[in-house]
Amino acid sequence: MNNLNSICVFCGSSEGNDTHIISQAFLLGEKLAQQEITLVYGAAKIGIMGQVAKGVLEHKGKVIGVIPEFLKLKEVIHQGLSELITTHNMHERKMKMHQLSDGFITLPGGFGTLEELFEIITWSQLGLHQKPIGLLNIGGFYDDLLGLLENMVRRGFLKMENYELLLVDKDMDKLLEKMRAFKPVQVPKWLKPDRT
Repeated sequence: MNNLNSICVFCGSSEGNDTHIISQAFLLGEKLAQQEITLVYGAAKIGIMGQVAKGVLEHKGKVIGVIPEFLKLKEVIHQGLSELITTHNMHERKMKMHQLSDGFITLPGGFGTLEELFEIITWSQLGLHQKPIGLLNIGGFYDDLLGLLENMVRRGFLKMENYELLLVDKDMDKLLEKMRAFKPVQVPKWLKPDRT
């Protein structure tokens, strides 16, 4: 059973045009606060990112924002965070988010959200961490992406055990249950059992 004291949420700095996604992002924040799970995220008060943080903070939860120095000029930083950490660059930002988190959840977003999801799942595939990675598939937002991943498995570019590193559900309670029950693959892709 995984102890989820903190969860990093990857999601859009835009709100998009689907009110259901916006309300679900706020609800996820509310649930994290109720379960005393610290939110680690990209520090913005705008977009889906802002909705998750708002959900946590309005229900007296803890939020840690992590942002690179250069984005402070471009993104609207949330001023009411429990803690704000500034990094030198994007890579350092992702490393810090990883260090602070017991697991990861991806909500709808754009290129940046996908980049964060795929980097963290690649790190897991390579054995660099064994933390649960969840995808909250709100309103079928990620159906096409999941179809692409299944095609990668069918065509031999992705092993089923690595595909299964991504925990998927449309229900956030069920997703959190899957994350708590997650058992990582013991042997990293590029290492043989006799190597460390």
